[in-house]
Amino acid sequence: MKIALTGATGQLGSIVVDTLLTSVSANDLIVSVRNPEKAENLRSRGVDVRHGDFDKPETLDQAFAGVDRLLIISADGDNDTRIRQHKAAVDAAVRAGVGFIAYTSAANAADSTLFLAPVHRITEEFIRESGIPYSFLRNNWYLENESGTIQSVLAGAPWLTSAGSGKVGWATRADYAQAAATVLSGEGHENTIYELSGKPITQEEFAAVLAEVLGKDVPVQQVDDATYAEVMLGAGVPEGAIPIVVGIQQAIREGALDVVSNDFEKLLKRPLTPLSQGISELIKQTQA
Repeated sequence: MKIALTGATGQLGSIVVDTLLTSVSANDLIVSVRNPEKAENLRSRGVDVRHGDFDKPETLDQAFAGVDRLLIISADGDNDTRIRQHKAAVDAAVRAGVGFIAYTSAANAADSTLFLAPVHRITEEFIRESGIPYSFLRNNWYLENESGTIQSVLAGAPWLTSAGSGKVGWATRADYAQAAATVLSGEGHENTIYELSGKPITQEEFAAVLAEVLGKDVPVQQVDDATYAEVMLGAGVPEGAIPIVVGIQQAIREGALDVVSNDFEKLLKRPLTPLSQGISELIKQTQA
């Protein structure tokens, strides 16, 4: 059985590959990457590295040739670009006769108010319409997304947020990667939707966990969106990205990431990595 994934050199994809290689032969693993030279380390481990560019659909036909099970990791970019790229990937999977598609979607994609959700909602529909058996991995929020705010706290700043009492189901990227690898290499996941969420907690509760890890008080400063935008701009966030970071806070405030589900534990067959452990490891990585 040939297993393939896109985005294998990215932050999530690279962990998925490492996880798969603990149980799948490198000879059965294919990676489709925009820049094959960035995947030479995988080629040296016996992985079949292929050129696959979402903006060049003709490359995807060869990249997906002979693939039985495919993981499409959602692309980066603006919504229109991502929708076009995802459609190209799904269409290529159909042409290549792929037997199963797993896709990294967003929490509660069908009904979410998160500004990123339309991309995932539309992509899920593309996959359903393809007729290929699927599994939608609706990832909530990566703990690693909070790296910048944690660094600010380490430098003496408060935990700044405009998310109010909204809750987030944070989990480590490694846990999301293991869930994806489990679905990709396992059986019985056809036409499934997994809401992959940690226990939803508020910003104050997250800050309390961080405080415990650091051994010091972490005050939380709740502000309005305009103030949050101003502070983020002053902290070096590019002006073009300000609507994105503010939009995330707004969506959290509206409950877009407050998803209660035990799908994660079912797939992993173990409890999720504790946030305190994940935060400790994240701090070590950023300080290395």
